[in-house]
Amino acid sequence: MTSTSTRPESASTASSQTPLLEIKGLKIGFKTQSGYVDAVRGVDFTMMPGERLAIVGESGSGKSTTATSIIDLLPGAGEVTGGQILFEGKDLTKVGPAEMQAIRGREIGYVPQDPMSNLNPVWSIGFQVEEAIRANGIATGKQAVRARAVEVLKEAGLGDADQRLKQFPHQFSGGMRQRVLIGIGLSSRPKLLIADEPTSALDVTVQRRILDHLETLTRDYGTSVLFITHDLGLAAERAEKLVVMYKGQVVESGPSKEILANPQHPYTQRLVAAAPSLASRRIQSTIEPTHSHAGEVSAEGADDAELIARAQQREELGRKNASYIQVDNLSKVYRIRQGGFKTTELKAVDEVSFAIPRGTTMALVGESGSGKSTVAKLVLQLESITSGTVQIDGQSVGALKGKELFDFRRRVQPVFQDPYGSLDPMYSVGNTIAEPLVTHGIGDRKSRQARVHELLDQVSLPVSMVNRYPGELSGGQRQRIAVARALALKPDVIVLDEAVSALDVLVQGQVLDLLTDLQTELGLTYLFITHDLAVVRLIADNVCVMQKGRIVEAGTTDEIFANPAQQYTRELLEAIPGANFEFGR
Repeated sequence: MTSTSTRPESASTASSQTPLLEIKGLKIGFKTQSGYVDAVRGVDFTMMPGERLAIVGESGSGKSTTATSIIDLLPGAGEVTGGQILFEGKDLTKVGPAEMQAIRGREIGYVPQDPMSNLNPVWSIGFQVEEAIRANGIATGKQAVRARAVEVLKEAGLGDADQRLKQFPHQFSGGMRQRVLIGIGLSSRPKLLIADEPTSALDVTVQRRILDHLETLTRDYGTSVLFITHDLGLAAERAEKLVVMYKGQVVESGPSKEILANPQHPYTQRLVAAAPSLASRRIQSTIEPTHSHAGEVSAEGADDAELIARAQQREELGRKNASYIQVDNLSKVYRIRQGGFKTTELKAVDEVSFAIPRGTTMALVGESGSGKSTVAKLVLQLESITSGTVQIDGQSVGALKGKELFDFRRRVQPVFQDPYGSLDPMYSVGNTIAEPLVTHGIGDRKSRQARVHELLDQVSLPVSMVNRYPGELSGGQRQRIAVARALALKPDVIVLDEAVSALDVLVQGQVLDLLTDLQTELGLTYLFITHDLAVVRLIADNVCVMQKGRIVEAGTTDEIFANPAQQYTRELLEAIPGANFEFGR
């Protein structure tokens, strides 16, 4: 049995008020051919009206299962097998489907995690927002429903809301889709909002606007917010109370800042140690180690020494290889049809230039729509270059065709954002990793099998996984498989587009450590595309900041973080959740 550390509530949260939500001894099982598998085992916590509570834990800890059970949205095989879910004193485990339908959406709002799959691709955004408004009885009549739909999108931070209603999900970025889901969840101004990783797909400035809006609702309308998150910075900054889950149980609970500043349970200590916060000094580009206690000798100190040695090795490589990747005046213009024969031009990338030394990592950061992912596609030659050049090891990639382009793809490999969408569900792990070897005609069946086993070992996965399928793997395991596949052809360059944004902090830390180790071992050069600036500080040697298709600031990671020259960069840094919070050690 896992021990639980529960701290006394502060005077501000302890109250004689009736709790809005009480979870008592909650147990949830998933039915399999061999019986029930326990996913949640005796969870207890309480939320008061207007309170914000965050549940944190690694993938598979039971946090999302707990949240979805509250509104009876467990998968078909899932079932509450014990305990109570009391909402305003009413046990939701005992209400019928019709009553639950009336509560869900109107009384309890829900923001699902994955913005890519939770909007219907064949329906317009407006139809889907209006459907929720009608279903929850928020407005009646065509004009009133449409007016409320426009208001919902504006509240969620989407400009030109009346025009956005006509568009379809595929015309929205991941961050824009997430804002639509948040708008739908808040449309009825519910008493409780369950937000499952509500900002994981958003850049830091949009994230701040959304979270500020949630705070306004909490204050003005008394809406309670239950966050499900892997972002400890968000938990520290936005939630008064914290519940830490591990293997289906609560192992620690109490005031957020107390727990994160001084975690008691070993699992919570691991989570805090892995948090990529600005307060952390586990930074690979740091030249001098910093310790809170002078002369202290610890494992952390040894880690610092290793990171410093790696940084110095990369700096030396950088001096020897000034421009392994050289991008000069790169531009990309899209022609967008406006109806009939009319078209307009959209300049997604505007005269971008940068250089990446061999064996180093450059991070390209900026808000959603800044053009950073388009740059990645141009470097990978997944999009044609409108003007300018991209050179890799002296070779211009824009003019490559036929066999030359085929050979180029062997040297430059991608790892994409979504570990769920980038692997073919019909291919086993072994076939997925071996696919590039087959495509490029490398080796025979036996040598390919040996290479697959070698790659699994490199990404710290067991060889026994070769016959498993993506549906049987966690998000972190899938992303490791994606990294292994990218390494199969022994590339020189890997372009990582939001490669860790969907992962919890422990898995995220493991993948970042893996990428750092592989870079040191194999001399890889990384172009790291991300909206998560806290992660940038952990992995990047140099940073370029993009805004509206242009690079507005560039420098070493330490220079950018310590002394940003542009107001836009300062706003990005200030918007990072938990930026000023000193996490425990």
